[in-house]
Amino acid sequence: MIKQLITIERYINKEALSGIILFIATVAAVIVANSSWGQEYYDLWHMPLGINLGDFSISMTLTYWIDDGLMALFFLMVGLEIKREMLVGELSSISKASFPIVAAIGGMLIPALIYVGFNPDNPLGFGVPMATDIAFALGILMLLGTRVNPALKVFLVALAVVDDLGAVFVVATVYTSEIQSQYFLHAGIVYALIWILNKRGVTTLTPYLLLGILLWVYIHAIGIHATIAGVLLAFAIPITSKIDEKRFIEETRESVDEFEKHMDPIPILNHHQIDQLEIIAYRYDRVQNPLVRLEHNLHGLSAFFIMPLFAFSNAGVLIDFSTVSANLMIVLGVVCGLVIGKPVGILGLTYLAHKFNLVKKPDAISWREILAVGFIAGIGFTMSIFITHLAFLDEGTIAAVKLGVFAASFVAALIGVLLLLSIKKEKA
Repeated sequence: MIKQLITIERYINKEALSGIILFIATVAAVIVANSSWGQEYYDLWHMPLGINLGDFSISMTLTYWIDDGLMALFFLMVGLEIKREMLVGELSSISKASFPIVAAIGGMLIPALIYVGFNPDNPLGFGVPMATDIAFALGILMLLGTRVNPALKVFLVALAVVDDLGAVFVVATVYTSEIQSQYFLHAGIVYALIWILNKRGVTTLTPYLLLGILLWVYIHAIGIHATIAGVLLAFAIPITSKIDEKRFIEETRESVDEFEKHMDPIPILNHHQIDQLEIIAYRYDRVQNPLVRLEHNLHGLSAFFIMPLFAFSNAGVLIDFSTVSANLMIVLGVVCGLVIGKPVGILGLTYLAHKFNLVKKPDAISWREILAVGFIAGIGFTMSIFITHLAFLDEGTIAAVKLGVFAASFVAALIGVLLLLSIKKEKA
């Protein structure tokens, strides 16, 4: 249990720092977009880039390479987190998973319904207020430090994992272009090969990643958003290691004994010691869990490169409120969905499910704290922006929705923080 708490704490700390970097990247994007460099900023991200593979070619703008390519790695990490949580984490049993699952469903369903209520004739943007930016949300909680109940952080992580799963489902089923069915067979064969590797006990990650690139190519060719390839690959990454922990300990202890046996006064390692270190390193690779190893390697790349780059390339918007007035109902749907829908959905559905004995509220968390987390979950930010680019084509509408997302995320964060501080003050 202590080991799990340490792992969660490390995860949260990394997400918190990522949230700060995301904020800096977003502010920088807005400043540059509204400066004298605005046109150069726009031209850079709309620069076309292409790859040719024989007769097959892919050509997209730099922004789309980030949104479809690099974000596929982000969704690979998301898929790994979902699989891990479902197997050994906060979603690994019905008793632990039921409450955050209900909370996440409420936090997705009510914002979507609010958006559709404002835009019954243009419902496609319902996915925008459904999203939660976990990096920003956890960043807010970490900045509050000991003034926040530690159980809330674990609850928010579990809620966000289910929220991510919902976002993956929406992206896969709703935000697709024209389907090219002839590529389904190609994608199916590649995915079958990936699962064959899994069933045959292959734990080396390289063949999975190489086939994953091919899967991304065919998923993109089908017309389904290519980031889904990352999630599909994640579900096929094995969780078992080559050797168990007991065998690793026994064999490593033998190598350490050999290492110690060949110690000498010379201040450099001799070849016997070097051999034992290499054997330990070999066993280290074999005892490591492939899924956790890949997730760990991707987490830093995602947190400190992919998401900040995504934010800097997509968050730059001209501050022009005329676009907001021209798309007022869409913006209101997004803002109300995030600021009102998230807390109402999360608190309301969990409260009803608890009253009907369908789920049990964790004893360490109060209903007011759940309401506060509901507002914190209303920080859509980068995930909402990601879905905005899928839901809308008109640049003016996209710009207006981004401004709405910024405003809603700020208001939701402010209310959530004030609620948490007031709860802490009452407990003091």
